[in-house]
Amino acid sequence: MRKKQKQEILEFVASLQEAHKKIKEILEQGNVTEGQNMLCDCQECAIELGNIIETFEGEGAVTVSYIEKYCELLYHYYEKLNTTTKTELLSNKKISKKLIDTLNKQLSNMENSIKNDIKTKKEIVFFPYKASMWDSLESVYLAAKEDENCDAYCVPIPYYDKNPDGSLGKMHYEGREYPENIEVIDWRTYDVKERKPDVVYIHNPYDNCNIVTSVHPDYYAEKLKQYTDKLVYIPYFVLQEIEPDNQEAIDNIQHFIWTPGVIYSDQVIVQSEKMRQIYINEYLKAAKKNGWIGVRLDRASLEKKILGTGSPKLEKAKNSKKEDYELPEEWIRIIQKPDGSWKKIVLYNTGVSALLGYGEEWVDKIENTLKVFQEEQDKIVLLWRPHPLIENTMKTMRPETLKKYRKIKERYVQEGWGIYDESTDMNRAVAISDAYYGDGSSMVELYRSQEKPVMIQNPKILNAIEE
Repeated sequence: MRKKQKQEILEFVASLQEAHKKIKEILEQGNVTEGQNMLCDCQECAIELGNIIETFEGEGAVTVSYIEKYCELLYHYYEKLNTTTKTELLSNKKISKKLIDTLNKQLSNMENSIKNDIKTKKEIVFFPYKASMWDSLESVYLAAKEDENCDAYCVPIPYYDKNPDGSLGKMHYEGREYPENIEVIDWRTYDVKERKPDVVYIHNPYDNCNIVTSVHPDYYAEKLKQYTDKLVYIPYFVLQEIEPDNQEAIDNIQHFIWTPGVIYSDQVIVQSEKMRQIYINEYLKAAKKNGWIGVRLDRASLEKKILGTGSPKLEKAKNSKKEDYELPEEWIRIIQKPDGSWKKIVLYNTGVSALLGYGEEWVDKIENTLKVFQEEQDKIVLLWRPHPLIENTMKTMRPETLKKYRKIKERYVQEGWGIYDESTDMNRAVAISDAYYGDGSSMVELYRSQEKPVMIQNPKILNAIEE
């Protein structure tokens, strides 16, 4: 049973206590019939209460036996009042006092049983949007699923492309793309306003501040905050570790910190203690800059709100092994040498930040890189994995690059000498590859966690892959 539901049941009991006071007043006034009617009302309420408890606890719940005893007493006193006159009630107030004292005692037994015999469970719901980013929440979800004191739900939510004018464009839903061991709940059947879960987890912090995509507006952090006791934000990304006094590097990540997800959440979980200190310091600076005062500038509260206990993404990457994955036949065909051994696999990751920073130079760099690796295909396999929002970003912010990029991508896929990975499982690519080449991104930190070599490309340099 949910904590909220248990509280509602206890409020139900409190209403019966108030009814007892009213019954006592009525009987002391000598009104037998009205007193009997109220005893009937209490019995109907008690029966309904018992049915509610059986719905959650099943038949044979201890608390229901106390409710049954209470109903028996109500019936007993109803029958006794049939032979009690108004005169007797008016002349002997001990009659009504004994009746109410006995009912109150049994009601107290009911209340104690509700508090002690009915165990509560937390309802925890996870609202991911892109399946490829689920690894930022997965280990937390699996732990909650294993906890007998929790009911955990994974409810993937839709998201939209954003049009150049900022309006919502095409809707996407990736609920069918999650791992088989994840029980996915259809977002249309889970009413967060009605259920009011105890804890809500999100991994998208932007609400309407992202100019490329937007989660469904019903799931903005500002709105979810209204329907839960605890909103928790865990970033879908991992940032390069930097020192808390390296302001130049910190300035480049400020846009990740001052976001609705960080502002409205009750708890924020980041990848390290150093990153926690950076979040706290930069949050306070931004709050002052935006004119916030009072408790919103309370460092002690932020110290409790923002935790540096680590990213589930890093945990997932560290635990992912090559042997865990069954690869598609077309991948095996490209990877295996004639003698059955594997070629070296280079993970080529292309990201949004580099696209925005270099534009057409970045597209040219991709084309050049593919040519270089094509020449080495007998010894090296290129596993190209672009950021899942690359083309959405191009449509909105770099439309002049889209046509050429698509042409390069389509040619690469058609020629079939390398692997093009647009699946939702980034960790597979990390686990099976031997080295990383490409743009700086959160995937770099995942790769470094496996102690494999990393090379960052420079879009301004062509005809080479080692900068």
